[in-house]
Amino acid sequence: MFLRSEFSNKHQKAPHKIFWGELKEEKILSDYFLALINPSPCILASSNSLKRSNSTTENTQHPVLMVAAATSTTAPTWPSAALHGSKPTHAFPNNEKHYFQLSFLQTSNSRVGRGEAPAARSATKGWPAVTFEEEVAQIKRLQNGSDVRGVAIEGEKGRIVDMTPRAVQAIGESFGEWVADGVESSEEVRISVGRDPRISGRVLSTALFSGLAAVGCKVFDMGLATTPACYMSTVLAPFAYHASIMMTASHLPYTRNGLKFFTPKGGLTSSNVEEICDRAGRKYAQRLLSTAASTVNPVTPTRVTFMSTYAQHLRNIIKERVNHPLHYHTPLKGFQIVVNAGNGSGGFFTLDVLEKLGADTTGSLNLEPDGMFPNHIPNPEDKVAMALTRAAVLDNGANLGVVFDTDVDRSGVVDEAGNTINGDRLIALMSAIVLREYPETTIVTDARASVALTRFITSRGGRHCLYRVGYRNVIDKGVQLNRDGNEAHLMMETTGHGALKENYFLDDGAYMVVKIIIEMVRMRLAGQNEGIGSLISEFEDPMESVELRMNIVSLPKDAKSDGAEAVETLRKYIEEGALEGWELDSCGDCWVSDGCLVDSNDDPAAIDAHMYRVKVSDEVNGQYGWIHIRQSVHNPNIALNMQSSVLGGCQSMARVLLHKFLLPSGLDNILDISQVKSYAGMG
Repeated sequence: MFLRSEFSNKHQKAPHKIFWGELKEEKILSDYFLALINPSPCILASSNSLKRSNSTTENTQHPVLMVAAATSTTAPTWPSAALHGSKPTHAFPNNEKHYFQLSFLQTSNSRVGRGEAPAARSATKGWPAVTFEEEVAQIKRLQNGSDVRGVAIEGEKGRIVDMTPRAVQAIGESFGEWVADGVESSEEVRISVGRDPRISGRVLSTALFSGLAAVGCKVFDMGLATTPACYMSTVLAPFAYHASIMMTASHLPYTRNGLKFFTPKGGLTSSNVEEICDRAGRKYAQRLLSTAASTVNPVTPTRVTFMSTYAQHLRNIIKERVNHPLHYHTPLKGFQIVVNAGNGSGGFFTLDVLEKLGADTTGSLNLEPDGMFPNHIPNPEDKVAMALTRAAVLDNGANLGVVFDTDVDRSGVVDEAGNTINGDRLIALMSAIVLREYPETTIVTDARASVALTRFITSRGGRHCLYRVGYRNVIDKGVQLNRDGNEAHLMMETTGHGALKENYFLDDGAYMVVKIIIEMVRMRLAGQNEGIGSLISEFEDPMESVELRMNIVSLPKDAKSDGAEAVETLRKYIEEGALEGWELDSCGDCWVSDGCLVDSNDDPAAIDAHMYRVKVSDEVNGQYGWIHIRQSVHNPNIALNMQSSVLGGCQSMARVLLHKFLLPSGLDNILDISQVKSYAGMG
């Protein structure tokens, strides 16, 4: 079990789940530690007023929890502030800031590592035993929809390290068993593993290898890789692994890490990952509650260089589909393409794809993998990333700029005029390309897409199906439509995730760029020299568009249910007519009801988050905008996306939301509504 530290509600709304923090009163510190160590048998050694036990630190069977404090305004860093045996007598005057840090001491009879409670969990006098289910829940909370994500490195305020080697090992074992369940008993289960450059990747990969090998899987280490490449390793000969795992947390901070799972059928569903995490949680709990020693035994996987095969696969697609009449093998000769890999895994695209096809990549930036991501967030939605790429395109006179996220399952582009193309504009560009190849096809997007995008798609003969936010939801909807006989060739989320029917329904940022590059070359060969941006010259951006966040400030264990309650309360207010001119929206073929949950897939996935899209009208403008409200799957907050066709429309919606919903409902007690107040002009 990992340390769970939470202030009680009487001290503050938002619980802190941290190893160090800011204190103002000794009483708060005392209550804080009593709440912190209550689930775990520990001895707190500090000043007399904070002692939980009179036992000494010598020969105890429990670890000793030490407290370090300082009066500086800078938090002490691990392990410099650990006291290692001394008994502090620091005073804590009122109104003076202090920082504290916790450290488990290794005693002669205890087996405790930093950040983990003892393996033995039997109850002792004054210390209630931690239950099996509580330990299982530690792992289950790592599930993030169809992925697993957590904090792998200390450094995030309010978050503890929960993506530990032991956790990853247990998840690896459970995934290996899950895959083996679907493989003939005579076959050896073969699983590939790739990772992005995060600094926690090597250590966690070792644990993952160990977990997979422990259940009899043969492990293949792809090293630095991309998420789409991991999937492709399950379908491209001669590799064709039974399954693959990509270790990444996408665009999240360097402190995070996670796992994405694939079989030849595609990415796992949320229900698949839930089953795996439940298995892993039980393994994890059994080991922590056992008195037997548990270690991560390193194994040596088979090293493979699959990325070169994947790059060749992309090169072949470009050569074959361009079919250049003069230089077949170098179809990009005469083109300059700038790539911004964000110091993630996407640098290969410059060296192993573009340059080998004859492109000039002068001006490319952030190609070297760096797990600290020092230059900007590797995210095609990031304004800094797009601005830097735009500048590189204009400074070098490039024909195209490309921005990848960390693991290259998302992308954005910049045209030769310096216009940034992401979000709705990227979906419009891809729609224009796909509709040329597949007239009248359906384009599936998430429900945050604009009315302007719907007009753009339908004006070109396509159909627009709006569906649940979440790239896995959007892709699965496309799969279901095709299965039901409704042709859908493109599925895209406004975040830059995009999948095509022709490419295994895989969200592959590099493949998206390949499609754009092929169209760019074809246009030049056809004598069209306007550039790729001309395909969306008629697209009209909404007059106003804004995203706000409301953090859920209740206890972490209540955050998911409180978030669902908040979203459902808005539905009730709308249905009861409390918000005049607000109406639950119809999203294409899917009626948005019961949290946008109508799902005709054969095996509906578990609800990952509650969400609604709402149409907004008034007497003067008619229907002038919409608002989309949803729980975040990644973090304890609620996202509000608003778009308006009139000036001031988004602020008007924010004011209605504030005065006729958030305040009257009392939801401001569990939500931080400061962003809404500020945007409404009331903050």
